[in-house]
Amino acid sequence: MEENTERRLLTGNLCGVLLRIAMVIGIGAVTLGISPRVSAEILHLETAVEAAQANDPWLVESQYSQGAVEARSIAAGTLPDPILSMGLANFPTDTFEIDQEPMTQVKVGVTQMFPRGETLSIKRKRLQTQGQIYPYERATRRADTVVVVSKLWFDAYKARESIRLIERDRPLFEQLGEVAEAGYSSALGKTSQQDLIRAQLELVRLDDRVTGLRQKQETLLERLAEWVSTNFAAKYQSAAEVAPDVGADLELPEEMPRLGMLKEDLYTSKDKVDPQMLYSYFADHPAVLAVEQKIKVSDLGIDLARQSYKPQWGVNASYGYRADPSTGDRPDFLSVGLSLDLPFFTKNRQDKELQAAISQAQAVKTNKWSLIRRMIAGFEKNKAQLRNLNQRQQLYQQQLLPQMHEQSEASLTAYTNDVGDFAEVVRARIAELNAHLEALDINVERQKILLDLNYYFMERAEDIISGI
Repeated sequence: MEENTERRLLTGNLCGVLLRIAMVIGIGAVTLGISPRVSAEILHLETAVEAAQANDPWLVESQYSQGAVEARSIAAGTLPDPILSMGLANFPTDTFEIDQEPMTQVKVGVTQMFPRGETLSIKRKRLQTQGQIYPYERATRRADTVVVVSKLWFDAYKARESIRLIERDRPLFEQLGEVAEAGYSSALGKTSQQDLIRAQLELVRLDDRVTGLRQKQETLLERLAEWVSTNFAAKYQSAAEVAPDVGADLELPEEMPRLGMLKEDLYTSKDKVDPQMLYSYFADHPAVLAVEQKIKVSDLGIDLARQSYKPQWGVNASYGYRADPSTGDRPDFLSVGLSLDLPFFTKNRQDKELQAAISQAQAVKTNKWSLIRRMIAGFEKNKAQLRNLNQRQQLYQQQLLPQMHEQSEASLTAYTNDVGDFAEVVRARIAELNAHLEALDINVERQKILLDLNYYFMERAEDIISGI
C-alpha cells in the first residue's frame, strides 16, 4: 500500500514538473512573438486616441457650424437693404396723357429703415459670442473622445488578458483530468467516476468562458475600429490632415499602460476636498467655459429684448417728374419723409419678450451650477472608488493571490497523497483562476477611474492619458 502511494506521489510530482516546463515553453513562445496573428497591427492607446480625434465627423461639423455663425454675424450687423419704389400719380383716365393735368407725375422713391436702438450691434455681438462657444465644445468633445475610446481600449485589453489567463491555466485543469483518469483506470485511491466527469466538465466550462470572452473582445475591437476608421476623414479633410490608417485587423500591445494622475494630492487625500477649491479648477474646464459663453449669449439676448422698447426709424425720399405742357414750365416735386413706430402698448409684447429673455438667461446660469455640482459629485465618487480599488489591489497582490496559490498547491498535494478530495482540488484551482481574473479587473477599472478623474482637471484632451 505504501509503495502504491509513493508511486502515485511520484507520478503526480512528475506531471507537475512536466506541466511547468510546458508552461515555460509556452510563455517563451509568447515572449518571442510566436502568434498566428503576425500580420495584425498593434493598436497602442495613444494611437487609438489620436486616430479617433483626427477622424471624428462631429469636429468637422462643428467647424462648419462655427463658420456659418460667424458669417451670419456680419450679415446681422448690416442695415437692411433700401426699398426702391416707382409709380404714376394722379394720372388722367380720360386721355391718359401725362401733360394734361398739372398734378400728374412719375414718382421714383427710396426708403431706408433703421432698426431699433443698438439692435444691429447687439445682434452682431451676440452671434460672434455664440461662435466662440464652438471651440470650447470641440475641446470638450476631444476630451470625451479620449475617455470613451480609452475605456473601450481598456475593456478590450481586459477581455484579451482574461483569455490569456484562462488559456494559461487550462493545462492545469487538463493535468487534473489526466490524474483523475489515471486514478480511475488503475482503481487505486479514492478517484471515482464523478471526479473524472467533474474534471471534464470544468474544461468545457473554461472553453465556454473563453468563447464568450472572445466574442466580447471582437465586439470591443469592432467598436474601436469604428472610432479610428479614416473613411470619413478621407472624404472631408486633406491628405495632410488625415491620421494614418491603423488598419482593420487590430491587436493590442502586451503591456497595459499606466496612467498618471494630474492632481495626485487630491486623488489620494482621505479628506473631502473643499468644493471651492474644486470650483476653481472646474471653472476652467472647456465644458464649463462653453456654458459661460452661452450665459453671455443669453445676457445679450436680454439687451436685445430691451431694444424693442425703442422706436424704429424710417427715412424716405421721392422725386416726382411732371411733363412740360406747351403753355409753360411745370416744376418737378421732391418729397422727404420720416417715419417711426411708437411702442406704447408694451404689456403683451415687449414686456413678455424681455421676461422670456431674462428667464432664458437664468435657465442657462442654472445649467452652469448643475454642471459644476455634477462634476464635484463625480470627482468625490471616483475618488472614493479609486481609494477602494487601491486597497483591493494591494490586498490581492500581497495576500489573496499568494494564499490562493498556496491553497491550490496544498489541495493538490493532499489529493495526490490520498488524503484530499478531488472536488476540493478543482475548487481551489477555479478560485485561484478567478482571483487572477478579479485582480485583472481591479487593475483595469483603476485605470478607467483615473480617466474620469483626469478628465476634470485636464487643460488639453491629451492630458487625460498623460504619464503613459
